[in-house]
Amino acid sequence: MHNCGTLLPRLLAKYGVEIVFGIPGVHSVELYRGLEQSGLRHVTPRHEQGAGFMADGYARATGKPGVCFIITGPGMTNIVTAMGQALQDSIPMLVISAVNRRADLAMGEGRLHELPNQGALVSGVCRFSHTLMDVRNLPKVLARAFAVFTSQRPGPVHIEIPLDVMVQDASGIDDSAWPLPSPPAAASRDIEQAAKLLGEARRPLLVLGGGAIGAAKPLTALAEKLGMPVINTNNAKGVVPGSHPLAVGGSPSLKHLRQELEQQADVVLAVGTEFGETDYDFFFLGDVDIRGKLIRIDIDAAQLCRNVKADIPLLGDAGETCVALEQQVTAADVEQQRAGRQRAAELRQQEEALRHEGYQAFFATIGEVVPEAIIVGDSTQPAYFAQVHHNCELPRRYFHSATGFGTLGYAFPAAVGAKLGCPELPVICLTGDGGGQFTLNELSSAAEVGEQVIFLVWNNQGHGEIRRFMDERDIAQIGVNLHTPDYAALAEACGMKGYRASDPAEFERCLRAAVAHSGPSLIDVSEAGLASGYPW
Repeated sequence: MHNCGTLLPRLLAKYGVEIVFGIPGVHSVELYRGLEQSGLRHVTPRHEQGAGFMADGYARATGKPGVCFIITGPGMTNIVTAMGQALQDSIPMLVISAVNRRADLAMGEGRLHELPNQGALVSGVCRFSHTLMDVRNLPKVLARAFAVFTSQRPGPVHIEIPLDVMVQDASGIDDSAWPLPSPPAAASRDIEQAAKLLGEARRPLLVLGGGAIGAAKPLTALAEKLGMPVINTNNAKGVVPGSHPLAVGGSPSLKHLRQELEQQADVVLAVGTEFGETDYDFFFLGDVDIRGKLIRIDIDAAQLCRNVKADIPLLGDAGETCVALEQQVTAADVEQQRAGRQRAAELRQQEEALRHEGYQAFFATIGEVVPEAIIVGDSTQPAYFAQVHHNCELPRRYFHSATGFGTLGYAFPAAVGAKLGCPELPVICLTGDGGGQFTLNELSSAAEVGEQVIFLVWNNQGHGEIRRFMDERDIAQIGVNLHTPDYAALAEACGMKGYRASDPAEFERCLRAAVAHSGPSLIDVSEAGLASGYPW
């Protein structure tokens, strides 16, 4: 039988999809009809939110869209949070779900898993939602989805397939992939204006967001050509290597970097960044107010009209636009290039002076024992430290959910997705004992997958960051001091190695043991023994 369920995985494979994250249900089993023959791997999380977070971690680590198969109704309501995180951080994700038969849609007759309008439910957390009304349209709709991923600002796309469309005859339908458009570059006249302004600058500054993640080479060349210090947001860590003499490190939320951005730089080039609150105002200093000239590069026209007004907006892909800009711009003289490196060194020294010794030692141990690791963080104290102080030599080696949408429970499943996408690299999961309880069930998924992911649970017996907020506002600590399960024992029960670390030396020993183990491991790390106080 050749129907929609056999056509779909064949089409996905043509677009380079390798893994599908999903939980089969009675309404979605037809999606699985052709999966075995397609060569696609299926990974089963324990909750649809976990499926979304796995797809998100896979996409961030690889740059390729993560794909989910989801049932009707509760499957969609469960995955919405993960789609929201992916939308906020512009992560490519394809969510394919079932929906009731076409004749039953919006009838309100109490069908299994029925919602009045699934598309409306997810409309606020995706780039578009489409109801497939005829199997013959599937190739065109998938092409639209992958065009979003490759040539526009990416984010989740939702395609729902009615139960009767799933079983439609798909014989004779062309299953070849559609040629996809290349991402656009900014208009040449705008490039010329920006190049002229940068060429005349005496204190230029480069600021990078997640939209710059694929433009490391041209951005590094441009920074070197002009002697521009480089500030990166969390999602742009490693785009310019942290060890580069022009890399400032830190976070644009730091007071001294905000001052450089707002008052000292005469021309700011901002690439693929929305100037969002969680990147630029994490310490509540107020809205960004840039006194110098601002050039913004973004693939999304609407984004160029949000938060901070640009003197020269450049609409286009970061890589394509920066290549054109680097070719046009006049190189700074040797003295100005030297002055740029000196500015970067001074800014970096100020950031280094702010580092918390305990948290710094924690990350130094990870770097020594597990070099080249991808670190996947949740909303937890070490991740807040890392957002400001952890540097990377390559992009896609650190990401977390603490910025943007700010979900809890992200890291357990996202780390599994990252490892599946990059099996050759070590993967470290970094979560808190409170946030980890949102998706504890995905430890079972990790054991089933069997890949070597090292889960670090930062244990402070509850929601430590919210405790701090309550204390600062003289509010009683209600709902934040949690019963914490024995994570190491839970790990063993799920079929992986479990360890406990109560001081730095013990943490290093446990980490080395986890590295030596071929499968997944979990280390319950006592905050009290490794870092006193908050990360800043």
